[in-house]
Amino acid sequence: MKKVLRIGYVSAFLLALILSLFPMAPSTVDGAEKLVYVIPVEDTVESGLLAFINRSIEEAEDAGADLIIYKLHTPGGLVDAASDISKSFKSTSIPSVAFIDTRALSAGAYLALYADKIYMTPGATMGAAAVITGDGNAADKKSQSYWLQEMENAAESSGRDPLYAKAMADTEVDLPELGAPKGELLTLGPKEALEIEYSEGTVKNLDELLQTLGYEDAKVVNVEVSFAESVARFLTNPIVVSILLSVGSLGLVLELYSPGFGIPGFMGISALLLFFYGHLVAGLAGMETMILFILGVIFIVLEIFVPGGILGVLGLGAVITSFFLATGNIVQTGISLLVAMVVTVVAMVVLFTVFGKRIRLFDRIILRDSTNTEQGYVSNVSRIELVGQEGVTLTPLRPSGTAVIREERIDVVTEGSFIGSNKRVRIVKAEGPRIVVREIHTEDLTGGNE
Repeated sequence: MKKVLRIGYVSAFLLALILSLFPMAPSTVDGAEKLVYVIPVEDTVESGLLAFINRSIEEAEDAGADLIIYKLHTPGGLVDAASDISKSFKSTSIPSVAFIDTRALSAGAYLALYADKIYMTPGATMGAAAVITGDGNAADKKSQSYWLQEMENAAESSGRDPLYAKAMADTEVDLPELGAPKGELLTLGPKEALEIEYSEGTVKNLDELLQTLGYEDAKVVNVEVSFAESVARFLTNPIVVSILLSVGSLGLVLELYSPGFGIPGFMGISALLLFFYGHLVAGLAGMETMILFILGVIFIVLEIFVPGGILGVLGLGAVITSFFLATGNIVQTGISLLVAMVVTVVAMVVLFTVFGKRIRLFDRIILRDSTNTEQGYVSNVSRIELVGQEGVTLTPLRPSGTAVIREERIDVVTEGSFIGSNKRVRIVKAEGPRIVVREIHTEDLTGGNE
């Protein structure tokens, strides 16, 4: 029970620590005749980016911004994350401009199409939006069909020809005049984008863009990613999620079999709390998921004191459900949990087989003591001194029974044959409790041994 309380104290401390890292509500900006918010959309498009985008748009709306500029510099990212972010783009009534600085590929091109206007810098690129799996292979036909429709919808939302958006994601579209014959994805430079009206112009930098749009005298607010949001973006990366769940499960399993509360338990709890913290900050999970997880852990711990299996099953179900609710992505979470289970099982097998004799934490689940004769343990006394002694059967031996040897009643067994009572026998073998006798016929009598 003391160990359980220590785990609870550590969990509460770590939870309070990470909650203190939540981003504070931003202050509004006022006092300018025109107000422009510049929101960077950089690096990989993933679930953690959504919280930053929502917070930035909300801040712009509260401040009464006249224009939002999405500064894009991204190689793309997750389809689900891009779809959620596009909904945030559409939810605001503030006019928007996608400013492609260097590149907006894949999911980045998809997001750019949801802006009211698109401007590019010289040498910038936009397109190459094929949907692929996590291992770099082409996605299944169902996923590809969904993504093609999403790309077309994105183009139509801002009045652009959906054919070119489709060509960015489908190699079957033949556009040789734009450098994308059949078999290749469409990637647009500033000139090509302007020709097909996928761009309103080419500017050197943000200042020139503001001048072109007539906002050169406006108050410009460059929204920055907070520390908590940066951490959340890192923690919600699918690869990091798999690592956190693996460390969490392995750490807690090791802690259950180690004396006191040590490093494995601390690492396990920290990893799982970081998992929930990242998804809470990213807006993917609520406190109810954390509560469900804690209840699950409590049920699992109670199973130790109240055997029966029901509490353990309920607890395990609650913990697993909390993981799925936190991420909102059933497939990705399932893969991460599977990876965590495999890592935990493999690690435990390696630790047991290779390091089991050296690590003290396994003393509680591995029996190292042996009851050998060197330590004074004797399982059965072997009556070797009886070999050769003679006596008389007290009962028939079929093949076991009782004989009197040197006035001592002894349980004996024959070599397989029947021996009647009151027959003379000789002990021929003594193996622990098993004493084997053989009948002495008249011609075999030696006399004087008894």
